[in-house]
Amino acid sequence: MTVAALDLSPGAAVVLDGEEWSVERQEPHLGRVHLVSHDGTRECLSYRFLLNHPHCRSSSRTSSQGANRGRQQMTLSDLKPEKVALVELRFEHLMEVNCGFRSGDSFRPRPGEPRPEYDPDRTTLTERRRAKAVELKAMGPTEARMLGLAQVGVRTLERWERNRRRFGLIGCADNRWLRESGGHPSVTEPVREAILAVRQETLHRSRVDARTRETMIHRYIRETFKDPDIEIPSYETLLRVWKEWFGPGGARSRYDRSAQLPEKNGHVLITRPGQVVALDTTVLPVMVRESVFGDPLTVHLTLALDVYTHSICAFRLTLVSDTSVDVAMVLRDVMLPLPMRADWDKDMQWPYPGLPAAVVAEFAGYQVAGLPFFAPETVTTDHGSVYRNHHIVDVQEAIGCKILPARVLWPTDKYAVERVFGSVRSLLFEHLPGYTGVDVADRGADPEADSELTVEAMEHLIATWVVGIWQNRRLGEYAPSWDPGGDHSPNSLFAASFAQAGFEMEIPSPELYYRFLPEHQVRRIDSRRGVKIKGLWYSGDALEPYKGRTSSRGGRHKQMWIVHREPRDRRVAFFQDPVSHEWHPLRWTGLPPEGEVPAFGDVRVEELLARVRQAGLKPKSDTELLPVLLKLLGSHDPVSSWPSQLTKAQRTQYAREITQAKAAAADRPAASAGESQESEAVADVVALEWPERSRQVREAVDAERRGRRERETPLGAGLPPPLGASFRTHNLFVLPDEDEDGDGDD
Repeated sequence: MTVAALDLSPGAAVVLDGEEWSVERQEPHLGRVHLVSHDGTRECLSYRFLLNHPHCRSSSRTSSQGANRGRQQMTLSDLKPEKVALVELRFEHLMEVNCGFRSGDSFRPRPGEPRPEYDPDRTTLTERRRAKAVELKAMGPTEARMLGLAQVGVRTLERWERNRRRFGLIGCADNRWLRESGGHPSVTEPVREAILAVRQETLHRSRVDARTRETMIHRYIRETFKDPDIEIPSYETLLRVWKEWFGPGGARSRYDRSAQLPEKNGHVLITRPGQVVALDTTVLPVMVRESVFGDPLTVHLTLALDVYTHSICAFRLTLVSDTSVDVAMVLRDVMLPLPMRADWDKDMQWPYPGLPAAVVAEFAGYQVAGLPFFAPETVTTDHGSVYRNHHIVDVQEAIGCKILPARVLWPTDKYAVERVFGSVRSLLFEHLPGYTGVDVADRGADPEADSELTVEAMEHLIATWVVGIWQNRRLGEYAPSWDPGGDHSPNSLFAASFAQAGFEMEIPSPELYYRFLPEHQVRRIDSRRGVKIKGLWYSGDALEPYKGRTSSRGGRHKQMWIVHREPRDRRVAFFQDPVSHEWHPLRWTGLPPEGEVPAFGDVRVEELLARVRQAGLKPKSDTELLPVLLKLLGSHDPVSSWPSQLTKAQRTQYAREITQAKAAAADRPAASAGESQESEAVADVVALEWPERSRQVREAVDAERRGRRERETPLGAGLPPPLGASFRTHNLFVLPDEDEDGDGDD
């Protein structure tokens, strides 16, 4: 470790206890120095006092310490690759000057070393420096400039050697290569005040461009300071300063303004559970096996964290990247109490004092586990498209919360959930088979073959670990502000909030599931086909009283019916009766009356409609779409050969459809009295393994072909007689009468 020398030469600046002093003169024979401050105050101090003072240093304004220059010490990695080669070349020349060998080691000489003018046994150090200066001057000016060796003299070599001894190899670098970054001298105090004032003003105005902000800065300086001599930086400088201070400004004005949460001393104040919930998605660092073919896959983990108690309120595993529906269902899980599972013991039941477990179980209808639930007030997310769409806006209106993207260049807005991902990885995921690590270079030899857990088993394991371990784990540095030195866990903080602010137990109704589904406005219900939702027609008994009629709704969607679709299972949509307010399922009209088509989602529907458009078909009903759908589902291949003929990507796609359908069936509330038995059948067939799926597709194909034959057969036509029936009804040896020929002569 090198220690920077204190520069006490006349004219140099010294910082003493935070105040800058200038060196007036030295008295080396007396061991003291005279300092002068900006206001004319003079001090005479000894060298011993300055060298031993803990708050005395050279000012970076006048310091000449080579690569350091009052900043953090530079390293070789700060240089660009082409500059590193030049530094190494300078180092070789210095080594030849010092010992006569460019490698710096006499045991590894190069051919012809040491040269006579650099032989340390025959020349002095000063002679070798002069010889090196002559050698470099003899080099061509273009080559010397490209190699960074132009205008190198004896003093330059001495300076390089001093810096090399102090800082190492980086001491041979040119100071211009490590020029100080940041800071704008043209941004004076009035200009800084104007920029901050314009920033505050533009937060409350509509979005404006950089030219308008520049005009506002000029107006503020002119009207506030009334000094025409104040120099204002150029437009390019102001734009660069604005981006450095406030970020690139890519966020919408609404999000940028609403993201300014109440702050105190630069930190967001969070005082109760549910005030801020951080939501984020990452790839699960463990390979799991899907339940259809058993292939190892990567899944996505969506996690909701209460920032106040650091409780993992809800999580979801999805085989595909999360969608707006998955985010909505995670928020629904935050509001619902977690039910106890069969293998959980009593220690994992609702443990919080102040609210008995029996009371919570009575309201919820089942035994509740020890995990907080509440209605979130503010949800912090990143800027992904899954969190910024119209569906999420409708969801936050239904919940009554605000979904705010994190501010640009403000990592503290989501640091809590990012830290939790790292903690869960080190505490749980690293101990599981199939762990993939944080980087491809750190991955095991074959994590896919090591994977053993299925998606369902992984979900159960994470839920058990969260309730049993994470909720009871000591927080450490995340202790609350009112007891920073105490021992607290997420469960203890949630229990303490009961006594501080109470607890509003609000369990949402099952109808919240339907309200969280994307809604569609339909102008009219067709009397034959029902309603059309994203290319498919849906119908059901609940639409019969309203077919051919318009809705009595007013407002923005005047006279339009509202139908909610399930993106994870497009075989069914949901319609709320305007009279009884009961929810009814609507089946896809393309489903055959006998047998059910396997579950399929939005991706399969888009592929289906694309195939139809490419074929030039214009179907009159969804029944004509069924053959195309069955072809997409693989019905033209023998069922027994599907697992061996399908590629891994195709198997993954089928597994994702089944997993999404299972999630949709699990989220769907129990069938009410107003729902038909037909809807229950649709809900029961979504959770199928591969053999059942094969049988289901085969039955759907048979039903579709049978219906096609029946439509082609005329009404009333009987079955044809068996072969040879006419020979058994007539005598083959009896000749017909002449009248029977019909050709008698007159």
